[in-house]
Amino acid sequence: MTNEDINVIAPTLATRRSPLYRRHLQYQARFTQVGDNVVVDSYCNETSINDEIDVAESMGLCDLSTLDRIGFKGINAPKWLDSEKFHVPVLANTAEKQVSQSLLIKLSAHEILVLSDLLFHSKDVKRLYQNAVENHQNYDQQVYTLPRNDSHCWLAVTGTNASKMFSKLCAVDLRSHKFAQGAVAQTSLAKTNAIIIRHDLNKTPCFYILSDISGLEFLWDCLLDAMSEFNGAPVGLSALQTLVSSK
Repeated sequence: MTNEDINVIAPTLATRRSPLYRRHLQYQARFTQVGDNVVVDSYCNETSINDEIDVAESMGLCDLSTLDRIGFKGINAPKWLDSEKFHVPVLANTAEKQVSQSLLIKLSAHEILVLSDLLFHSKDVKRLYQNAVENHQNYDQQVYTLPRNDSHCWLAVTGTNASKMFSKLCAVDLRSHKFAQGAVAQTSLAKTNAIIIRHDLNKTPCFYILSDISGLEFLWDCLLDAMSEFNGAPVGLSALQTLVSSK
C-alpha cells in the first residue's frame, strides 16, 4: 500500500469502524482509510515497522473486520458463482484463491464465502453484491445473499508459533502437516463457534478466523492472552501486506 493510497483518519470520524477500535486506540494504532475501509495500518511509527513485521512472522494478530466479505447460500449458489467466473472447490471445507486474488471458501455443498484480498486488487465482493441484487430478484433461482460484513468478524493470526497457540484454545490440530494451505475447519475456538481458514502469506503461516461479530471483543482478548506465552502482539494491515508482497 503506497503513501498516496493511504489516508490517515480517526476511527470516530469513519462511517464504519471495527468494534475493537477502542482497544486499538489503547495500543496507539494508526488508522487509515483505503476506499471504503477503515483499518489499522500499524501500531508503531514508520521507523519501527520492521519490528511489527517480525512480530507478524512469529506471532501476530490482525483485525480485518472492516474488509469486504460476502456469502451466498442455496442449492444453485455454486452454479451461479461458476457463471460469475469463480472456481468453486469440489469439496466442502476447502478454500481456494481466485485469479483475481480474492479467496473463495466452500463451507458446505450449498454455502459459499468470499473474502477480499489484503492488497485490494480484487473488486470481487462489490461486483458479486451488485450482480446478486440484479440477478436474484426472482427467488426461484434459490441463491440467497448472506451479509457477512455485518454478521461475522474477521481476524488473522499469523506466524510460526500460531499452531502452538491454537492448541490452547482449539481441539483441531492446526499444524501444517495436518491442516494444509486451503484447509477449513468449522469448530469451537475459545468456546466460540468459528470458521478457521489456512491462508499463508507466502512463507508465513496465516489463519483467518471468522466468528459471530457480537463476540469479537471476547475472542480478541482470548487470543491475545493465549499469544502472550509466545510474545505475540497486535499487528496492522501494513505488516501483512508486506508479507504478501515479499518474495
